[in-house]
Amino acid sequence: MHETSRLAAGVIVHDRKTDRIAVVHYGQRSWTPGPAWTIPGGKVDHGEEIAHAAARELREEAGLVARPADLRLVHTIQAKEGWDGLGGFLLFVFATSEFTGELANVEPDKHLEVRWHPATAVLPGPMFPTAKAALEAYLAGGPAFSTHGFAS
Repeated sequence: MHETSRLAAGVIVHDRKTDRIAVVHYGQRSWTPGPAWTIPGGKVDHGEEIAHAAARELREEAGLVARPADLRLVHTIQAKEGWDGLGGFLLFVFATSEFTGELANVEPDKHLEVRWHPATAVLPGPMFPTAKAALEAYLAGGPAFSTHGFAS
């Protein structure tokens, strides 16, 4: 039987007026021994378009509203093993500077904090490795693809 990959989507929200990026401090244990920073995102529901999932997760986690048409795919990551130990997944990371709403911790049961972080500053840490790779690539202008957890 062939295992199928799971899909996840994240959004780098870049407020160009203030040159800040929205980041989420995830409180539940996952890939790190304790809380870790990431970008808004999550799983793509069965049958859901990836850009729609990214926009939904952004709204659900950070209170920001972006139209799927305003999301630009900037990075894709193939992870060998997921945060839950149930196998690999593909993460599609979009970026946008077109959004409405106020950044808020919409899921305080999951997140310790949601905040704007200066795009030119060192990223907060510890950070989920996939979010860190996507943010660093976005801020540096590429590459558009990476992997996590595979031997080099």
